[in-house]
Amino acid sequence: MNRTLARSNPAEATPFSAFGRVFDDFLGRNWLRFDEADRLIAPSLDIVEDAHAYVVTAELPGLKKEDVQIQLEDGVLSISGEKKQETEVKEKTFHRMERRYGSFYRAVTLPAGVDVEKVDARFEDGVLKIRVPKREEIKPKAIKIQ
Repeated sequence: MNRTLARSNPAEATPFSAFGRVFDDFLGRNWLRFDEADRLIAPSLDIVEDAHAYVVTAELPGLKKEDVQIQLEDGVLSISGEKKQETEVKEKTFHRMERRYGSFYRAVTLPAGVDVEKVDARFEDGVLKIRVPKREEIKPKAIKIQ
């Protein structure tokens, strides 16, 4: 596993900065890649569970569905791809470049009991939604009182 040390700017440090890094390491986020400006290149994720499925939603602005790969293997759902920089324009002077480009990768370990044969993915307006249904035997069942 490659890790990149992040540069620190003391002017931006707060008393909670170190705590935040420890918290992120505890949650397993320390494997995410950083670019040259030490900004995270990884999509934001929401993971929601209901009685029937897990739904993973990822924000991927500026990408097309052809730019994104999804894989589910050994209970690990991975989302990867690359956001490519638009063609270089040499006649212009850029005063600020805040948008990030490059490869990204996110992985989420799903609980046991998912139905991998019925996974559904949709991509619309830069938002990827992956629905991973639960198998019937793990869904909650209502029991009628006699």
